[in-house]
This record gives sequence, structure tokens and C-alpha cells, in this order.
Amino acid sequence: FQTPKWLAYNSFSTYEEALLNIPPTRSSVLDSGLRVATEDTGSKTATVGLWMYTGPRFETNENNGITHFLEHMAFKGTKKRSQTDLELEVENLGAQLNAYTTRELSVLYAKCLSQDVPKLVEILSDIVQNNKFGDPEIEKEREVILHKIEAETNLRDVVFDHLHSVAFQGTPLGKTILGPTQNIKSLNKQDFLDYINLHYKAPRIVFAGAGGIEHDTMVLLAEEHFKGLTWELDVPVPEMNFCRFTGSDVRVRDDDIPLAHIAIAFEGVGWSDPDRIPLMVASTLLGSWDRTHGGGVHNACRLAQDFVFNLQCELMHICTSVSELDVERAKNALRSKLLLNLEGTTPISDDIGKQIIYNGRRIPFHELDAKIEAVNADILRDTCYRHLYDRCPAIAGVGPVEQLPDYNRIRSGMYWLRV
Repeated sequence: FQTPKWLAYNSFSTYEEALLNIPPTRSSVLDSGLRVATEDTGSKTATVGLWMYTGPRFETNENNGITHFLEHMAFKGTKKRSQTDLELEVENLGAQLNAYTTRELSVLYAKCLSQDVPKLVEILSDIVQNNKFGDPEIEKEREVILHKIEAETNLRDVVFDHLHSVAFQGTPLGKTILGPTQNIKSLNKQDFLDYINLHYKAPRIVFAGAGGIEHDTMVLLAEEHFKGLTWELDVPVPEMNFCRFTGSDVRVRDDDIPLAHIAIAFEGVGWSDPDRIPLMVASTLLGSWDRTHGGGVHNACRLAQDFVFNLQCELMHICTSVSELDVERAKNALRSKLLLNLEGTTPISDDIGKQIIYNGRRIPFHELDAKIEAVNADILRDTCYRHLYDRCPAIAGVGPVEQLPDYNRIRSGMYWLRV
């Protein structure tokens, strides 16, 4: 374990001083529109990658699933390197290549020794700009994805796919990440090239890094290796259309599954909304529980005993009668959670990429901490009252869900008839 530089700077500094000692995030915008953002932590390792503003939210009904398919094709060879050569080159450097897809983001990143950053940047640029999309590789990954869709072993992902499908029905956010089977069977090389030509544009991409790296060096590397990423579009820019939230439910009963998997959701706010911080405090106050956590009944709220009833009671309590002591406890827990989530170069670079995409800048932690500190019981109650009290939830259930209360019964529990 390596002590972060901002913490080792002065072991006796106050909490506020320690926050101010966290290395700043530097950012630049190239002529092409590509944004470069870095944090130099002084460590011997680094994480660099590309955060691309594309995903199922920008897909059509005909190509839904293509972003995830492209993730599978990322490491299958380029015009300069075969798949074997690519794997050997990365392995010889002791580096790691990874990728993931969300409904709004496609991310490709590498973790390596700081001295190997220039080589990994060249490899990443080759993958993004020169993928060969060979027919044998496409067919192989097609079978992998189809098997993944058929197996559906991760019930949490299944539940959240159903939840999105009803909460955002009829909108792009209702699409799944994997896509429907018929699309996966029909997507081809030309579809990939057309999608890349439309979405892989410099203004929609953040080149982020964290670790033992210098910002000016990263800017030079970006200018050298990402010349193929331009801002020019042959068609109109893909729009970020509003996705309405619909209170509704879906239940997939399967008594062969040992446990019921249930999700209840309410319409939230965007990254830059001022209500986001109070809602994060409320989420922390609500807490979480798992049978593997151990501990007593005060380890979290009473969700495990009677899920729906106690969830609604806890939500109504937060909306109407939460105390200052509870809020202070939640604020401290949220601070700890956010700081612990930034241990290591990969979480830091991921946070940089997402914040630049959604906020246009990375909010310094001392500024975020001040916003958390400003939340009090009145603000928390007012915020939760606006977003949770007497609001229609979206509900998804998979498994033995026969005893899940009727939707109208759950909806009626979202307000209290009290004087």
C-alpha cells in the first residue's frame, strides 16, 4: 500500500488542509476539441484512457447493442497489430487493458508503469483509430455476446435492465447495453465503421490520466497520436434528448430462482443539479445491507426484515422528520465513501473522465466537501420531499416475486396521512 502524496504531505495537518493538498486536476482542450485532463499523484504507476460520450442512449432501435459489441472488438487486433501481437506487447510491459460500457459512456483504459505511458497511449490510439474488424473475430464475439444474453447469470444486471425498460419506456435510456438478439445477429463491419465515424469525434471524448504523469507530456502525446480524431461530422450531431420517467412496474416471476431480486427507483437529477449533493447524503443515510455484512441491527437500516414496507418508512422518515444528528452521520459517511473510492490511479482517472464529460470540469474535493457540509436537515427534508414524497416509483422484480405488493399498494405508501 502506497500512501497518497496528498496524505503523506503532512500527517499532522487538519482535515481541511489535507483536502487542499490533494493534487489539482489540470485540463486542456486541443484544436480538434479533444479534452485532456490529468492528476499527477506522484506514484510509480499510471492509468490513462479514453472516456467517450457514446452508448445505448445514442443508439437506434436498429443498432442497439453496437457500443457493447465494439467493446468486445477493442482488443481483437488492429491494422498494425494482430490480436496475438497486441496481447504479447501489453503483457511484456506488465500492463493491463480494460474497457466497459454504460448507457451513456464507452471507456477504454490502460494501467501501467509510469515510464510506459507513451507506449500505452500509442496502443490505445491504434485500437481506437485502426481496428481491423476481421470477420472471424466478429463472428467469434457475436457468439460470445449471444451466449451472454441467453445465460443472463447476473440477476442484478437483469433486474436493472428491466427497471430501465419500464422507467424510461419509449426513450433511448430504456434500451439495454447488450442489445436485442436480432441486432447482435445482424451487426457487421460496415455498421461498426459507420457508428465510429458518427460518434468517435474529438469533442465527445476525454483523454484522462492519473498517477505518475505530467500534464504537458499527456497533451503532447494526445496531439501526436490522436490526429485521426476530428470534430468534423458528415451528418448532424447526435442529440441528447430528454428521457421522460414513467412510474410503472414489471415482474418476471420465476420460482426456480432461490431469491427474489427487486429494484425500486425514483426519478433523480443530473450531475450538475444542485439537488444532487443532498440526494447523495440521503442515499448514504438510507444505507445498504447484505447478509455478508454481519454486525447487529444498527449496522444499516431495517431493509432486510421487510424490504418494501421498511424502505418506504425510511424514505418517509427522511422526507419528513430526519434529525440533524442523522444528517451529520450521513455526511461523514459520504465523505469517507467518496475519499475511499479514489484510492488508486484507476478510480481517480475514471472520476476525472466522468466529471469532465458531465460537468465540463473536475470539481475539487474541497469544493465538493463544502457542498456536503452545507447540507442540513431542513435542506435534506425539502430536497427529498420534492423528489421522493408522493412520487410514482418504477419497480422491477425477478424471481419468486408472488408476495411483492401490488403497485398501487406500494404507490400509496409514498405519502403519510399524518397531522
